[in-house]
Amino acid sequence: MSYKNKYLLILIGCVLIIGSCKRNKVPIITKIELRSLEDVIHIEDSLVKPVLYTNITGLDSLPVDESKTKFVDIILPAILVVKHQILTDKNKVVDLLDKEDWDEEDSLFVKEQQVKFGADSIQDLIVRMETHPNSIVLAQAAVESGWGSSRFFQEANNLFGVWSYDKTEPRIKAESSNVYLRKYETPAGSIEDYFATIGRSFAYKEFRKIRLNNKNVNDLLPHLSKYSERRMAYINQLKRMIEQNDFTKYDNYQIDPEFFE
Repeated sequence: MSYKNKYLLILIGCVLIIGSCKRNKVPIITKIELRSLEDVIHIEDSLVKPVLYTNITGLDSLPVDESKTKFVDIILPAILVVKHQILTDKNKVVDLLDKEDWDEEDSLFVKEQQVKFGADSIQDLIVRMETHPNSIVLAQAAVESGWGSSRFFQEANNLFGVWSYDKTEPRIKAESSNVYLRKYETPAGSIEDYFATIGRSFAYKEFRKIRLNNKNVNDLLPHLSKYSERRMAYINQLKRMIEQNDFTKYDNYQIDPEFFE
C-alpha cells in the first residue's frame, strides 16, 4: 500500500472517530427553579445553554415584548434539548440497522421507540423520528399556550394542551370539564410528547413525508392544518406568528458545544 493510501485511510479513520465522539456526547443540562423571571438566562446568540426551567409563572404580568422574549428564552432551550435527545435516539436506531446480532437491550430500545412513534418497521421509525424547524415549534407553543399565560402551562408545564387518559400519571383537571391534562416536570416533557404526536398521528403523514427532505417553513406549515379545528386559519396564524416575531432566525440555533461531555 502506498504512503498516500495509508495516509488517506488514517485520515478517514480519524474523521470517523471524531464524528462518533461528537455523536455520543451528552449535554450537561441545568435545571433552574425560578424564584423570579429575572432568573431566566437571556439567549444572546445561536449557541444556547441547555437549561430547563420549573415554576414558570408571571409571564402574562410583563409588558408584551418582555413577556415574548422571556418565553423564547425559556422554551427554546427545552426544544433544543428534546431535539438533541430524539436525534441521539434516531442515530442509535440507524446504527442498529448495520448490527447483525441485537442484544436484549437493543430490542427493548427499538420496541420502545416504535411504540412511542407508532412505527411498524425500523425504516418507518427513522422517518417518524425526524424533527422540524425550531420556528414552527416555537410558534405552535406560543399559540397553544398564549405565550405561556395558559393555566395548563403555568400549573402543569403543558404547552400543547396534551390530554391525560391515565389516572396514575401526574395531571390536572380542566375547569368545568371532565378532561384531564398531563402535568410535566418541565416544558421539555410537553415538547417531547408534541414531537411524538407529530411523528405518530396519521393526520401528519404528509407533513412527515415532506419534512424528511425539506425544512422550508412555508412548505411545511400547510400540512399541519389538522392540528386545529380552525384548519387554514390556524396555519395563517402560525405564519403571522413566525413572521412578526422573526422566529426563523432561531432555526439555526443549537446547544452550545461547551455544554457537552
